[in-house]
Amino acid sequence: MKSDTLAARISRTLAERIIAGTIEAGARLRQDHIAEEFGASHVPVREAFRRLEAQGLVVSEPRRGVRVAGFSGDEIKEVAEMRAALEVLALRNAAPHLTKAILDRAEEATKAGDRAGDVEAWETANRDFHRLILAPCGMPRLLKAIDDLHAASARFLFAGWRAEWDAPTDRDHRAILAGLRAGDLEAAASVLSRHVRWVGGRRL
Repeated sequence: MKSDTLAARISRTLAERIIAGTIEAGARLRQDHIAEEFGASHVPVREAFRRLEAQGLVVSEPRRGVRVAGFSGDEIKEVAEMRAALEVLALRNAAPHLTKAILDRAEEATKAGDRAGDVEAWETANRDFHRLILAPCGMPRLLKAIDDLHAASARFLFAGWRAEWDAPTDRDHRAILAGLRAGDLEAAASVLSRHVRWVGGRRL
């Protein structure tokens, strides 16, 4: 259990660095250096690498070790299409369980995004909004898959927006909330599907 907890901490820390761009695409992750940094044996480090690979953040190459995965336009589009399909599925299952309190919290997350001073703060608020309206679906495997796709989306956002940041006013979030408050699930799902195809500052 201790080793598993340490592996989770290592993978989470490395994921944050990769997503933020601190560790760039193509960079090698040296097992011995990471083990030394975290005061760990190679066992939890290898497990952390497996977790990162499952998230699509690193690739393992025979006899060459592990490196940070890159991404192409096709991969960005694939992630967006997968998110659109899975998030709509989650929303349809979550809708019967969404309360006014949950929708109010989602609205506050949208307002936090409007006030964001940098892309990292905006992405955190954006992710909070999506988690709030989708979590009541009660489908943990689906939510885990969506969370991994959000991590990939965050990389694209950070790579595309860090140099020139201007907090957007998220009209899509407000339209989704308006549909949910009115009981119009189809309208909310339609906006959500379109919204999540927006990655890296452009529509795909």
